[in-house]
Amino acid sequence: MVITKKSLSRRTMLRGLGASIALPLLDGMVPAFAAIRNTAARPVKRLGAIYVPNGMSMARWLPPTEGHLEMSEVLTPLTPVKDQLLVLSGMANKEAKQRLDEGDGDHSRCQAAYLTGAHAVKASGTNSTLEVGVSMDQLAARELREDTQLASLELSLEANELVGQCEDGYGCAYSATIAWRDANTPMPMQTNPRAVFEHLFGAVDSTEPAARARALRRDKSILDSVNAEISDLQRQLGRGDRSKLAGYLDSVRDIERRIQIAESQSDRALPEVEQPAGIPGDFEEYADLMFDLMLVAFQADLTRVSTFLVGREKSVRTYPEIGVAEPHHPVSHHRFREEQLVKLAKINTFHMSIFGRFLEKMRATTDGDGTLLDQSMVVYGAGMGNSNAHDPLDLPMVVAGGGGGTLKGNRHVRLPEGTPLANMHLTLLEKMGMPAERLGDSTGELPILSGV
Repeated sequence: MVITKKSLSRRTMLRGLGASIALPLLDGMVPAFAAIRNTAARPVKRLGAIYVPNGMSMARWLPPTEGHLEMSEVLTPLTPVKDQLLVLSGMANKEAKQRLDEGDGDHSRCQAAYLTGAHAVKASGTNSTLEVGVSMDQLAARELREDTQLASLELSLEANELVGQCEDGYGCAYSATIAWRDANTPMPMQTNPRAVFEHLFGAVDSTEPAARARALRRDKSILDSVNAEISDLQRQLGRGDRSKLAGYLDSVRDIERRIQIAESQSDRALPEVEQPAGIPGDFEEYADLMFDLMLVAFQADLTRVSTFLVGREKSVRTYPEIGVAEPHHPVSHHRFREEQLVKLAKINTFHMSIFGRFLEKMRATTDGDGTLLDQSMVVYGAGMGNSNAHDPLDLPMVVAGGGGGTLKGNRHVRLPEGTPLANMHLTLLEKMGMPAERLGDSTGELPILSGV
């Protein structure tokens, strides 16, 4: 660390033609007096929530023992970050269960209750009101919105409309998002990488959108427009910060390049497939790209809260690249047939491998005196356990990251049967520094987490 009498602002931005590039946490952002005391730049905590649809092949998900974490078949892709994994089993989301005379709609109820712990209201007669509850991510976003450019970031790999009815009288919004600003307001989730990139790095005060569009059409990077500022900034930085900045900007440029490739490919004729510009045709490439956008948003402190929908409930995406040509939803109704359970486990493991790469990148990204994964809490799970029964009991849940020193990993904890999932959310909010008295059907915090 280079000690000087002045420091860079944590909010330093590189500004160019229609671009506003936030920076990662650099040593040069440490106040001089703090540097003299040999303290690192103070990190901030990040909160992420990932959702996978259609339940899980539970026998292949569940770790074989409690206590020290032994990796199951589905969890195996997370082995490189095992020491920062907390696997929780035994939790339930009873508010997702069908009420008397309510009828079908389990998928919608399970997804809507994932972060809210609340029961989704079905439309009846002329009443089409959406009502479920505020989600835990949005409680955090309310507290942090003054500190970052974006209060929260909502990403999805599968589009669905927020309006209309989709499942047995349930509004489409219940399966289009997992984030709810309040009981009646769903947060739209962005599926287009280009739109996300523009959201993160497009300057809101730009007066030349046409010029920016022309530059993009010439395949120029937004970084080209801030080259002079980059050079000026690098002269102010020490060697370590110059390396850190170069790595971060390389990541931004790589993401933009991949989006441009996807956009150029989207013009090609595809047989009976429609996809928005900027969305890669390959699912794995698409998922990696969106996770990378989430990572740079955390790294540059553009937001500290993000939700990610890998797929909506009743997803019929196929996965021929891993040998599963049948749609996901029918596969999840396995009827305990071994052939179908194997296929479901393949899908679950494939999703987990993508998530695992994201966690490894977080671990490789320095942040203050640790890594981005050290300072984060990332929830990964499903709204159902046994998908064949549409069962919101014994939910498959992982919490990854160190939570700024508040989480202890390499553990599988079996909680008392029926423990509300909302208790975990309540505990994570407390660890984010924003305790809440209640969320959905919560009954209190989890001692196994809060005691760490």
